[in-house]
This record gives sequence, C-alpha cells and structure tokens, in this order.
Amino acid sequence: MPDPTLRALPKGPLAAIDMGSNSFRLELGQVLHGRYRRIDYLKETVRLGAGLDADRLLTEDAVQRGLACLRRFATRLTGFAPAQVRAVATQTLREAGNRDAFLLRAQAALGFPIEVISGREEARLIYAGVAQLQPSELPRLVIDIGGRSTELILGQGRVPTQAESFAVGCVSLSMRFFEGGRLTEAGFRAAQVAAGAELEEALQPFARHRWQQALGSSGTAGAVSQVLAAAGLSDGAITPEGLRWCIERCIAAGHVDRIELPGLKPERRAVLPGGLAILYTLAANFGIAEIRPAKGALRQGVIVDLHERLQAARSSRASGDMRDTSVAELQARFGVDTLQAERVAGVALALFDAVLPVADAETRRELGWACQLHEIGQMVSHHDHHRHSAYLLAHVDAPGFSQSQQRRIGELVLGQRGGLRKLEAALASETLAWQVLCLRLAVIKCHARDAVRNDALQLRARGRDALLGYAPGWARTHPRTVFLLHEEAAAWARTGALRLQLPD
Repeated sequence: MPDPTLRALPKGPLAAIDMGSNSFRLELGQVLHGRYRRIDYLKETVRLGAGLDADRLLTEDAVQRGLACLRRFATRLTGFAPAQVRAVATQTLREAGNRDAFLLRAQAALGFPIEVISGREEARLIYAGVAQLQPSELPRLVIDIGGRSTELILGQGRVPTQAESFAVGCVSLSMRFFEGGRLTEAGFRAAQVAAGAELEEALQPFARHRWQQALGSSGTAGAVSQVLAAAGLSDGAITPEGLRWCIERCIAAGHVDRIELPGLKPERRAVLPGGLAILYTLAANFGIAEIRPAKGALRQGVIVDLHERLQAARSSRASGDMRDTSVAELQARFGVDTLQAERVAGVALALFDAVLPVADAETRRELGWACQLHEIGQMVSHHDHHRHSAYLLAHVDAPGFSQSQQRRIGELVLGQRGGLRKLEAALASETLAWQVLCLRLAVIKCHARDAVRNDALQLRARGRDALLGYAPGWARTHPRTVFLLHEEAAAWARTGALRLQLPD
C-alpha cells in the first residue's frame, strides 16, 4: 500500500545534531549528485559526560549546559521540518539513569525528537560519514574516540564489515586516572592498562591483517594530528613516536592547565590525556604505524543516512533505508511467517490511515515495522510470544534503528494482545493508542492465518471514540472474529484510553 505521507516529504538542507559526551555539534548539509556539501556547522563544548555522578545520574549543572546549547541550536533550525532533522545522543545518555527525564527537557529545548542510538549504530553512522567524505576501496580501520566510548569499524568502500563500540573515552579516562587534572607517568600507565583491558576483545576481529589503512575520526584524532603537524613531527599522521612525545610533554607539564602544545585548543586540554592514552594503547596493541585524520564523522553519517531514508521513501524503494533491510534480516533470523506479517500489516495500516490520515511518515512506518515483527518472539516460545517479541525488539542489534525507536516499536508489539494495563502509561499518548488499537484489530482479523479482505473492517475516529464498522454480510460469515472483537471492546473499556464501539 502506498504511503500517503510521501507527498509531504521535504526537500532541501538536512540537519544533524550529535549530542556527544564532550561536545554537541550541529551540522547542516546536503547530498547532491552523490557529493556531500556542508552548509553550516556549530560546535559547543558541553562536557555532558563529565556530569555523570557516582550513581550514573546527570547533575543539574550538566543538564543546564546541555539545554542551553540545544536552545541555541534551535534558533538555527527555525523553519526546518521534522523530517529534515535528526538528533542523536550517544554513550553518556546510554548510561544515564535519568536520561528519560533529561530527554523530555532536551526535546522541548531543541524542538525536535532526540534519539539515543546504540554503540554499534553509532559506529555504523560514523563509517557512513567517513565513506561519504573520504571514499576509498582500501580495507580500512576507522577509529572514533569520543568522550565516554570508542568506536572501531572495519569496512571497504561504502560497506562496514565489522563495527563495535567500547565503553572507554577521553572524558571518562581523564576523570578517572588524571583526577584534579594532575598528570603523572603512573597515571598514564594506569590509563593505558584500563584502555587495553576494555579493548582487548577487539584484538582478533580488528587485527592488523584485516585492514590496510587506519583513519581517526572526530575530535581526539583531529586534535592530536594538528599538534603533531604544528610541532613539525609529522605531516598530520599520528604515529607511536608522536604519541609518546605528546605524553612526555603532558607529564612534564604536570597539570592539564599547564599543557602547552602547538595547535592545541584550550578546551581540549582537560580531555587530551585520556585521548592520548587510548590512541597509544591502540597503536601499540593493534600494530598501527600511523593513523590519518578522517574527513567524515558521526554528524555527516547521520545526514547521509537521513538523505538515503528520504530518497527511499520518495521512490518507494525499501532497499534504500537500512531499517527495512534490518527488518527483513530479523524476519529471516527468527523464522517469521512473512505472509502472516504482510496480512497483519495490510489491515493495520488501512485502519490507521483511516483514523489518522495526517500522521507523519515515521509514525506510520513504526506501525508497519511492528506488524512485520510482531511474531519474532515465537522463536523463543509460543506462550506469551508478544512479551518475548517486545524484549527482543528492545534489545536486538538492528542497524538503522535508534534505541529510542526500537523501544517504541517494542511497546507496540507488547500491546498486540492480552490486557492493556501493561501499557497504561504509554497509552497516554493518543497516537500510540491508535497504533496499538490498529495492530490489535489487525491481529484479531488475521487470527485464522488465511487470506483476508483489508476492507472488511472500517474504522472511524470521533475524538477518542473508535467507531468500527463491518463490510456488508461480513459479520454473519465470521462469528468467531466478531466474538473476539467484542472481547477487544471490553478490554479498551477497562483502560479509558480509547472507546471501541462495535455495530449493534
């Protein structure tokens, strides 16, 4: 069925907001005729990752720094449609226990949704940015050292073949081993041991024989490259010798505030020691003779990925959106009955288009993906398979999806059957309530697992009243389905979220 929202898809510049653990970045850009063009770029050092306390909660000071930055970004995004903007948050918000409370305030400040992405999804997007801005057919290792995580990606051409994220970054390592900004030889040794312990499991999958070129993406690699070039020690290549020289200069300074390295920006001093420890550990343990600074990073990868999503939607090509590929792979991995999934999707989307014809494209697509994957839990157990399906969807690696989006789809799948009390809080969202109702009605309509008429049920919305109608003569030939629909009306009556009314 064609997506009725496609006509509203915007054209023009796209925006990416990268809410990193050290810096927040806003990039405006376009992909035109296969080439990337930057329109604008804003960066602020927020140090969100330094605001995680001992209980893994963001402090109010850190929250306020983040909100102030997002309000400034919002001013630059005036006039942008939601489909033109994608904001992603990384390791700090993957860890923060109070992330949901922060996200509510952050989304209000920015004016656009914010997605928390998994480490592997972050790595995939980083590689997409590098591959777009620095194309090559050489097998490559891409290294991205962030504030609280480090991503390693192997790839060739546009295709990442191995992508992992490790919970060690320049902010977290600097805070732990260079407390108070004090720089000592013992501190660097301890930081390198800790980094090595975290990265040790990567030694085989990212071994030296698997790649021919090493590239360093984002702030840490760029800063060290600039220092080495300004000092005349290299042409910008990061080498073990250059890293040792930087570390020795830091130890001689004795404190981060006294670090004096050519080309180093003042805001980088506090997190440089941790970044140097990680880079030196990687160079020594992975046999890296030199790391070249990469031209692309996460923010460009987000724009490239968003561009591909919009292109796929405009041309109705599933293959252009990584999420459709992930859905198909999950169906194959978990042995989904794809014919049943298509039946359920056809009915659910027809009902949804009737009650919310102006819903945005992502809302409609999330319902479609929930239909395609609502039975993946049957691979675990037929009993309560909706609960297994919801758990898998919330936790499985699904390239293209953010953690936030996976949780929303998981909520829909959890609500496909059984009582609605388990979704009581989520059903406060009227849009989600209509999505859940359409999915449940479709599952009931298709329960015989045979061919169905998508127009056998007609649904109309009148406020929060869901008025269900039947095609002429259909109820008389489907008494068991009608019985289940009456049970469904009773279930909704117990929640108050929507009122499902059936024909007399």
